[in-house]
Parts: sequence; structure tokens; C-alpha cells
Amino acid sequence: MFVKYEVRTSKDFDKFLAKHRNLAPKILNALEILAQNPYENTLDIKKIQAKDKHYRLRLGKYRILYELIENKLLIIYAYRADSRGDIYKE
Repeated sequence: MFVKYEVRTSKDFDKFLAKHRNLAPKILNALEILAQNPYENTLDIKKIQAKDKHYRLRLGKYRILYELIENKLLIIYAYRADSRGDIYKE
């Protein structure tokens, strides 16, 4: 049993959700599942290489990038969402 994580989002992530209203409930549901158990094996999660505590969640053709922050507070910080082809471009 895990202690529930707090989910925080970046402004860019919030803009993505506002732009993709039909996808937002599915993304928010997945983040709620992650808040209960950040290592949930029913979701398609992979660790991002070369970045400590950074992960990607795949939902269809979209990817959500997030970071696990584990100090005094347990936080899942979702900082980016985009389509598969654009998510890793900076």
C-alpha cells in the first residue's frame, strides 16, 4: 500500500489539457491512478533514460512526461503532454 502522491501540473500541461478537452478526462484518470501507486503496472510507464525520477506515460498516441518528487512531500509533477512525434522535441 502506497501513500497517496499529490499531483501537480505545469502551465504547459494545463494548456494541453484545455486544448484537448476530449482527452483530458482520460489523462486525469491516469494521473489519479499514478497518485495511488506511481509504479502501477496496468499503465504503460517507462523511465526516461538520463533523467533521474522522470517517467513517460503512454496513452494511445499521446505521451505524458512526469517527475516523481520524493522528499517530505510525495509529488507527481506532470510537466509535458503531446503527441508521440512531438513530445521529445525541445
